[in-house]
Amino acid sequence: MATITAADVNKLRTATGAGMMDCKKALVEAEGNFDLAIENLRKKGQKVAANRSDRESTEGAAIAIVNADKTVGVAITLNCETDFVGMNESFVTMATELAALALNFDTKEDFLAAEYKGITVAEKLIEQTGVIGEKLEIRTFEKLEGAFVGSYIHSGNKIATLVALSAAPAGAEEAARNVAMQAAAMNPIALDAAGVDASIIEKEIEIAKEQLRAEGKPEAMLENISKGKIQRFYKDNTLVNQDYIKDSSVNVAAYVKSVDANLTVTGFKRAALG
Repeated sequence: MATITAADVNKLRTATGAGMMDCKKALVEAEGNFDLAIENLRKKGQKVAANRSDRESTEGAAIAIVNADKTVGVAITLNCETDFVGMNESFVTMATELAALALNFDTKEDFLAAEYKGITVAEKLIEQTGVIGEKLEIRTFEKLEGAFVGSYIHSGNKIATLVALSAAPAGAEEAARNVAMQAAAMNPIALDAAGVDASIIEKEIEIAKEQLRAEGKPEAMLENISKGKIQRFYKDNTLVNQDYIKDSSVNVAAYVKSVDANLTVTGFKRAALG
């Protein structure tokens, strides 16, 4: 029987993130063969992942990160089953490392196929499912580019947002963060009225008309009144038209222009657990 040292166990633990006892057991079963021990741990992860494939993974960590030039950002959620795991420091560290890696890819599929610590991201999630004992998955992958991109992560890593601005004047970083905070808090469905799907507007118009009929309003008045309600819908649900959460006397578009007269919000992304 091969002699398994504490250094061997620690090396395997560093490589896989598995617990000490699991690492020692894997090395014993592999008779000290390091590569075989890693393979055995990954097989264990595959078995656990298969058994937990139908579990709900609504907890975890939402992370937003931008590149050094502040021109590209990515927001992801690394989901797990319990808040206990999601708040663990090593779990949040892994989520942050994965988000940094995700900056290099345009699609979730390419990101999952990328190398992370010697194996693909997808394989690492399976491996860590075996280590942690909970289903892990990348639920959300959102990327945003712009002249200036800022980010915000809500307390507890439950929501992560990105905001792109049309330029990078003085004050752009604070403005982008403030608008990203707005997107996290108010959960807009689109950037502006043009970004709202036509089917949503049709549905809202019908709802408005039914409400007006129930109030006894004449049929001839329904169209004009419902248009007013749609404008209210845009105000409540599109980012640039929402009242700015730090100063309700202006909307988001006006707040951004107070930073620079030519500045506009050009896009946003939101990643949330649940």
